[in-house]
Amino acid sequence: MRHSFVSLLSDSGVPLEDIARLVGHSGTAVTEAVYRKQIRPVLLGGAEVMDRIFS
Repeated sequence: MRHSFVSLLSDSGVPLEDIARLVGHSGTAVTEAVYRKQIRPVLLGGAEVMDRIFS
């Protein structure tokens, strides 16, 4: 759940410093290295596949 939360905030343009504070990190290093994943490309790829299947 934390990974999704951080990823969605990051993809929405929330600054990394704010995200780190929201998840309780004292700095941005852990947030950047562990939690920040780019989820949008995965979602878009899945949506494209579903569009092909159901078009």
